[in-house]
Amino acid sequence: MSFVDELPFGFGWLEGGSFMRRCSHALAVDGKVWVLDAVADEEALERIARLGEPAGVVQLLDRHNRDNAAVASRLGVPLHVVPQEAPADAPFQVVPLLRTRFWREVALWFPEQRTLAVAEAVGTAQFYRAPVERLGVAPLLRLTPPRRLLAFEPEHLLVGHGEGLHEDASAALRDAIERSRARMLPWLWGGIRAHGPGGSHPLRRRSS
Repeated sequence: MSFVDELPFGFGWLEGGSFMRRCSHALAVDGKVWVLDAVADEEALERIARLGEPAGVVQLLDRHNRDNAAVASRLGVPLHVVPQEAPADAPFQVVPLLRTRFWREVALWFPEQRTLAVAEAVGTAQFYRAPVERLGVAPLLRLTPPRRLLAFEPEHLLVGHGEGLHEDASAALRDAIERSRARMLPWLWGGIRAHGPGGSHPLRRRSS
């Protein structure tokens, strides 16, 4: 793991050497720490304890089980799995993105920090992005991008796969969503060139 997305109110930890580039986050507001899509890491847990009082672990995507239950138990806090609304006194809003038989996902919007956290619908890992993109829409959503995210203009965009964006994040988000369909072929060709026809293809199903 390496630490990324270093912010005055939190941090992320990123899985190294992984195609999926899984990333987890801990954000503190008013002394309360919220952990998002947690992958267990001892150093990250120690930093969480120094950041503030743990308040809850939030799983943003139905298949992002990761180590959420174990981390919630370790911290002694509730686990909120794809919540339909924010817990009482939470500093964020829940933004429903998808609710189907095969895909349930919400995003979190922290208005005071102008921070948007998205688990899977958009990401910065290579398999998400066409060659010209800083941020890409999830491969299976490129034809039907999550336009609901356009209601937000984040200063900080945190993602579940890859490092977050902290410069011109709002512009990158709008660009990714508005041009996701037009860039379908460049994205596909970029993936074939990067991974090869027999390698790790972006559309191959993997653990999130």
